[in-house]
Amino acid sequence: MRFHLISDNTDTLVGMRLAGIPGEIVATLEELKGAIDKAIQDEEIGVILVTNKLVDLCRSYIYETKLKIAKPLIVEVPDRYGNSNLKNSIAKYIKDAIGVSI
Repeated sequence: MRFHLISDNTDTLVGMRLAGIPGEIVATLEELKGAIDKAIQDEEIGVILVTNKLVDLCRSYIYETKLKIAKPLIVEVPDRYGNSNLKNSIAKYIKDAIGVSI
C-alpha cells in the first residue's frame, strides 16, 4: 500500500518526495478530478493526500467520492503554509458519512 500526494504547491510535493511519497501538481478543477480518479484506479495506492487548498476547490466532489469508495482513503493535508481548518473538515465528513456531529 502506497501514499500518493496531489498538491497545488511544488514545495509540498518536494517535501513529501523527500519522505518517500510520490505525487503530482495540479492547478485546475479538471486536473484535480482527473488526478483523483487516476489515483483511485491504482490498486497499489492506499492513501491519497490532497492539500487543503485543492480540497477547497472541489470539496463536494471529494466528499462524495469518499462516501462512495472504501479504498483508497482520501485525506486532506495542510500545505507548507499550514493554513488549515482540518478539525472542521473532519467533523463535517463524519457528520455526512454517519450522521453524527462531533
